[in-house]
Amino acid sequence: MKTGLYIHIPFCQQKCLYCDFPSYDNITHLLQPYVAALCQEISGWGGVLSGTLIDTIYIGGGTPTLLPADTLKVILNKVHESFSIDEAAEFSVEANPGTTNQEKLLVLKSGGVNRISFGVQTFSDALLKSIGRIHSAEQAVRSVKEAQDAGFSNINLDLMYGLPGQSCKDLEASIQKAMKLDITHISAYGLKVEEGTPFAAMDQKGTLILPDEVEDEEMYTFTTEYLPQHGFNRYEISNFSKAGYECRHNLKYWRYQPYIGVGAAAHSFLQKERLSNISSVPQYIKCIQSGKPPIELRENLSTKVAMAEYIFLALRTVQGLSILEFQELFKRGFYLEYGDIVSELLQKKLIAVKENRIKLTVLGMKYGNVVFREFLPE
Repeated sequence: MKTGLYIHIPFCQQKCLYCDFPSYDNITHLLQPYVAALCQEISGWGGVLSGTLIDTIYIGGGTPTLLPADTLKVILNKVHESFSIDEAAEFSVEANPGTTNQEKLLVLKSGGVNRISFGVQTFSDALLKSIGRIHSAEQAVRSVKEAQDAGFSNINLDLMYGLPGQSCKDLEASIQKAMKLDITHISAYGLKVEEGTPFAAMDQKGTLILPDEVEDEEMYTFTTEYLPQHGFNRYEISNFSKAGYECRHNLKYWRYQPYIGVGAAAHSFLQKERLSNISSVPQYIKCIQSGKPPIELRENLSTKVAMAEYIFLALRTVQGLSILEFQELFKRGFYLEYGDIVSELLQKKLIAVKENRIKLTVLGMKYGNVVFREFLPE
């Protein structure tokens, strides 16, 4: 089976107030040793997977486009040198508006990158400031147009709703602005206040004023109804695309397909084994320099855990879960294992069953976590 490749770049210019991802804004002095270690790990995996074809690549972060053009080129060259890459591979890079320029974009394009994902979040300057973003709405528009001028036609914009001080009209204006930019994909995420973030601290102090439930629900409903009506089909809980522009790399995660991750805090999934790299950047570098694998956790998933993961990842997608594929993979009767749960979720109208396929209903998409919890092993 073809395999995906994820490359983690943990550097940020400024940490957003809502972000709990493994990224840092005060470690630029580690950039060059990190890239050297990263390239060494890429080479190592290239040897392990010498007979494997890579058909999706995703460079995420952090802010990969914070790296200088020549550093990006080093990483891209190492990827091509180390792996056999499918001619039709999808190659994505995350970018923050304001951190790209013509030189970087042309390096990415010549290095095989064919998809860019911009973390825009909103086109309201006031809201951008309130969530700790460092770019302006104008910079976001300019960055998208510069990418298009450089030859990129597959462009995603990340947008958020449920932000402090945000109204449904704000969200509507952002979505409409995004669609006018002739992009192919929109990821729309509801804000979650994650533990350990500045927003969590503000929430505890009572200074984080979020939209009420009615306003938040209105934003969710607007997003999930408006985008499909205007050519962006919903193919996963938070993801919408024009036909043929679904993110193939992310679909690997949701379809339980193999992928490897390189870099600090990166994860790999191969043959029911999950690997997690050290999240500390200094420790990751030290580990690679000493010739040791940077893996801090190696987990062989039990059948129960593997089945649960397979189910709720598949149910995230509009395509849903194939009962026949489940039974072929795990050699277990789906209804023998989960018949009672299916009956209960059907009664609550959170799922629908048709032609040996289980899908979330419109209500189920809204309360996906409620559904997923039911399948977790006790």
